[in-house]
Amino acid sequence: MRAQTKIYIFCFGFILSLFPLSAENTDINAASDAYRNGNFKKSIELYEIIVDSFLKQGEESAELYYNIGNAYFRDNQIGEAILNYERALLLDPGDGDIRHNLRFANLRTEDKIDTTQNLFFVNWFRSIQNMFNSNTWATIAIILFILFLGCAAIYLFVRILWAKKVAFYTSVLIFVLLIAANVFSFRQKDLRQNHNQAIILTGAVTAMSSPDNNSTEVFQLHEGTKVKITGTDGIWYEVEIANGSVGWLNKESVEII
Repeated sequence: MRAQTKIYIFCFGFILSLFPLSAENTDINAASDAYRNGNFKKSIELYEIIVDSFLKQGEESAELYYNIGNAYFRDNQIGEAILNYERALLLDPGDGDIRHNLRFANLRTEDKIDTTQNLFFVNWFRSIQNMFNSNTWATIAIILFILFLGCAAIYLFVRILWAKKVAFYTSVLIFVLLIAANVFSFRQKDLRQNHNQAIILTGAVTAMSSPDNNSTEVFQLHEGTKVKITGTDGIWYEVEIANGSVGWLNKESVEII
């Protein structure tokens, strides 16, 4: 029995050596435990360390941004929560939990800005685009291209009339979907790479008419409000808010998504 036990222990140790627990997994578990125990500040601290280590490796995780967003929200840091939910959404735009929590967090913001109304088909287009991220859309485009080649081959080499007709109309439909998938993929990639949106992180900040503290005050924004960056000048960002108003903010008051 003792010999068998030693063999089992050796085999178990060998298996563990093949799949070692990384420091990142340990930190994630510790951050999750801190969150479950209600120690949200400790959870935030640990998650931030993990996110930084991912960024140094050139990687990002929607799940990590989502988790740290939850920790910030429970710690009543609404601006930071929205910032991380938005970052998670860029990586995984089709995730319903992220969208739900982001909408809920936005209800806690002070600024209720009337947005400019888009045409219904623009909203419809964006809702379809946001079903998947750029990589998934690219994969769908590749699959559609293969199907398109298959239909083209049937049309060119099969002599049965009904098969040629089906292949022709199917290939037309697939080609349209292929173009759409490529457009969605490029647009999602553009959203991730442009970094032209930001979140207000200070309690309140005044937008100026020009990049100068002595210029005219245009409007005031509060923590958690999302802005679009349209220009930069030294320590200033030119920003546009949802209703189309434009002003200049100090860079220290916002953080890019």
